[in-house]
This record gives sequence, structure tokens and C-alpha cells, in this order.
Amino acid sequence: MMEDSFTRYLAAKQSVDDRSLNEGVWQSLLAHLPPEPLAILEVGAGTGAMLDRLDARGFLPRVAEYTAIDADPTNVAEAQRRLSGRPWPIEVELAAADVYEFARRERGRRTWDLLIAHAFLDLVDIPRLLPDLFALLRPGGMFYFTINFDGLTALEPRVDPDLDERVIELYHQTMDERRVDGRPAGGRRAGRALLTLIPAAGGEIIAAGASDWIVMPWQGHYPADEAYFMHYILGFFEESLRERPELEPRRFASWLGRRHGQIDAGELVLIAHQLDMCGRVGGDA
Repeated sequence: MMEDSFTRYLAAKQSVDDRSLNEGVWQSLLAHLPPEPLAILEVGAGTGAMLDRLDARGFLPRVAEYTAIDADPTNVAEAQRRLSGRPWPIEVELAAADVYEFARRERGRRTWDLLIAHAFLDLVDIPRLLPDLFALLRPGGMFYFTINFDGLTALEPRVDPDLDERVIELYHQTMDERRVDGRPAGGRRAGRALLTLIPAAGGEIIAAGASDWIVMPWQGHYPADEAYFMHYILGFFEESLRERPELEPRRFASWLGRRHGQIDAGELVLIAHQLDMCGRVGGDA
């Protein structure tokens, strides 16, 4: 696994996410935002890609302040490096913080108009965290939850049909087995689970839609740095599954080698099903 290049993976992922985000959900968010200027909180902010995305969409004139937290200090340092030299028209606060501790600490102290979680909620204990996050929103505040994994990964073309299916199933199983403080976190069906967990936590979903990743080459080449993104995704498979007794090590290593070879040849296609959703908490906007 290429641990020292995770920031490059996040950068390579940006073009994939940009074209995957559901436009209908985005437009619904814009139509229901509370009065401006907005105070925004982003959790699991990584290296600041969402701030770039909002800037590119001309959204920042609506914003007064933007607070972005991530648990990984390396990600926050990279965000600070990338963003610090730019003339932002808003107040930007970047902080390394555990989201559970942050939510507990800030409850009753600070509130925001819009909560953003991008490619993040499928990695946490949603029933535990969501009520605490919603408590940080002002009455009528909005949420925008994007790229939430929802149960389907496909790699094409197939190289070993039986093993292909077993690898994907075991990879999804590791998502179900993930724990935070001994409790389940995320899971392979986190996207659809949010559709019921959000109302249970006091939120109202206004719009939801698919935000599938479809990564494929064009004339033998991947756009931007998406070949690196694809290699890194295979690294997640390797890290998650290399100790699994259900897989014969040599056969799995061969499978990985063939998949990396497909990327180098400009052949491998990745599809991952995900969901976007937006809504409000506690009253009318």
C-alpha cells in the first residue's frame, strides 16, 4: 500500500468525484439554502477538495466562513499548503480534529448553516455521530452528504470470474466488519442506510440521487491522474484482503498483478455505486 502517496490519491480522486456528483441534488441544495452569508462546516475534509469544488462552481460569494476538519494532520497540512497562498474571499479555518470529539466539544458553543460530509459518512458510526453533527446546525440548517458508498463495486473486464466475485464480496465484507470504538462503522450499504438514519436523527431529506464512480480509459488512456487513482484502489484491495484465509495468497497476488496490468494497458474499468443527498434539520429555511 502506498501510504506516503495518500495525498496524491486524494488529488487524483478529485476529477472522479467532480463528474460523479449528482447535479439534481446539488441544485436542490442551492434552492433550499438558508439566508446568506453562510457559515459552513465540513467534516472529513481531506486536503480541501470540496473547497476547491465550491470555488469552481462560483459558490463562495454566498459564504462568510468555512470550517473544515479532518482527523489526519497530514491531510490538514496538505490542505493548508495548497490553500494558504490563494486570495480566498472568505474566512477559512482548517483544523486536525477527531469528528466525534469535535462534535461533542462544539455542541452548544458554535453553530453552522450548512454541514458537508464528502466521501466520509460511509467510514464512521453513523447512528452515533449523526445526531451530534445535526446538533451543530442552526434551526433550518442544511446538510449535503455526498459520495456515500452503497453496495456495488465492479471491475471489468473479468480476469478470473470465480475469483473476481470472491474478491469483491470479501472486500465488501471488510466494510461491514469495520469498527470504531468497538462499534460498526459505515458498511457496504451505508448509502441506503442514510435514507432512514437521517430522519431518525432529526433530519429531513429533500433530494437524493446516485453519484456513481465510472472510471474508464479513452483511447487507451485515463484522464487526469486517474490511472494512479485506479492503482491506489487496487492497493485498498490488497491491504484489506492480503491476510484473509479465504484467499490463496499466490492466486490473489496473481489477480492483483493482472489487474494492475490492465490499468497500465489502459483497459480496466471501475464502477462503484454511491448516493448523494441533501436536506435540512429543525425547521424551515
